Amino acid sequence: MKNITILLLLAALCGCYARDPLKTGREGKLLPDFDMLLSDSTTYLHSKNIPGGRPIVFFYFGPHCPYSREQMKEIIEDMEKLQHIRFYLLTDASYAEMKAFCKVYTLDKYPNITVGRDYTGFFKDYFEVAGVPYVAVYGKDRHLREAFMGKVYGGQLKRSTDE
Repeated sequence: MKNITILLLLAALCGCYARDPLKTGREGKLLPDFDMLLSDSTTYLHSKNIPGGRPIVFFYFGPHCPYSREQMKEIIEDMEKLQHIRFYLLTDASYAEMKAFCKVYTLDKYPNITVGRDYTGFFKDYFEVAGVPYVAVYGKDRHLREAFMGKVYGGQLKRSTDE
């Protein structure tokens, strides 16, 4: 019984540690060129028009995915320490589903969050995204630093973007 208690405690503690980054083979590479359709449904943003000088985080999400929802809550809860990061939220879901997600989390009130559709599937294909949430962290120089599959804690995002 004592051993089971110790094992359960260790398992719980392991879940509290930061997630290991994925090895994508694209680390150090410049942000690729691709377009996203923004949440206003008329504006296209080309990735080459994303300014450097601040860290960039791409959060690929599924509007109905509970893990994506938890990731969004984590980002919002830690926004004070993450406000130096430009967040670009991408999904391949329908426009209506994307807008509903934006409304639930009142994303329009965050000036450092931009939401759009990966309408061509480029981001998903480029990173070979197997599931959501997927997070790609780019430095101020627009080069890939790390990528993560699954929930990433706000503190880990901050550390990933600190230079």
